[in-house]
Amino acid sequence: MQLRRELLAVIEQETARFERAQLARATAELTERYKREGPGSPAIGSEVHRAAYLAVRLPATYAAACHVFRQVHAVASQLEIKSMLDLGAGPGTALLAARAVFPALERATLLEADVGWLKTGRLLTATLAVETQWLQHDLRAPGDLAPHDLVVISYALGELPQAAGESLLRRAWQCATKLLVIVEPGTMRGFAGINAARSWLLANGANLVGPCPHENACPMAAAGGISGPPGRGDWCHFAQRVERSSLHRSLKGGSLGHEDEKFSYVAAAREPVALPQARIVRHPGRHSGHIQLTLCTAEGIAMRTIAKSRKQTYKEARKADWGDAWND
Repeated sequence: MQLRRELLAVIEQETARFERAQLARATAELTERYKREGPGSPAIGSEVHRAAYLAVRLPATYAAACHVFRQVHAVASQLEIKSMLDLGAGPGTALLAARAVFPALERATLLEADVGWLKTGRLLTATLAVETQWLQHDLRAPGDLAPHDLVVISYALGELPQAAGESLLRRAWQCATKLLVIVEPGTMRGFAGINAARSWLLANGANLVGPCPHENACPMAAAGGISGPPGRGDWCHFAQRVERSSLHRSLKGGSLGHEDEKFSYVAAAREPVALPQARIVRHPGRHSGHIQLTLCTAEGIAMRTIAKSRKQTYKEARKADWGDAWND
């Protein structure tokens, strides 16, 4: 997945203000911060850190958000999204992705505590045909939030202390008139936070949209994943391939022209939607004469073997990917 040219131009403009060695150090520091994972102060502490983030993290989180919004829109296409509230907006990544997926989006409110991100976000979203309002706001602060069709918490909930995160989740759901989407890193800890939010939403009358094809207990959380005991098995997450720029490769010391961003998410709606029969939760296994799918279903994790003799179904399975909905 590639960013639009106008976005790449702003990123090049912001990163050009610093020496390559400065950006490389800032990238390494950001990587160490993300490895520590957990509540704490924001990882972005200076202009060079923000520039490094734009180069190496924004393309990845944008790709994840695009994947999530596309899957949500496919299941709930009847929900016309005209307004969006982004809680912890950073440089406006989620809005950039939402504008690419929801054609009716015309107004967005973006809350962000960091003044530097407010400035950069205005640059990145300036060319969007969306009325935007940027507000400086600490997500830990109490207060009511204005109603919006779509409310997004992307890569922000897990950075808050537990009590603050629970408060934000309650307020986010209260002001989501149609849809709430939460995205976290695709780690065991990120999934644990998503699963806790999923449980809370179901207990408070929400209707799941994705990725779950059912509202039963998560089979991965209940059984420790696809394999292994709790804490040692797999967990529900997905991946999106991201094309790396030459600067990206240089700053991260990588030779590949791409990387895979792993993420977990949950989406919930006010009104019930028609859920798919299953969700593909692993890369499809493509073999000679058949394709094997690992599916999350209402009955738990299931394996499906799609033989070549099932011509139409086999054709659909060949095009299917990790994270897609699946209907037999």
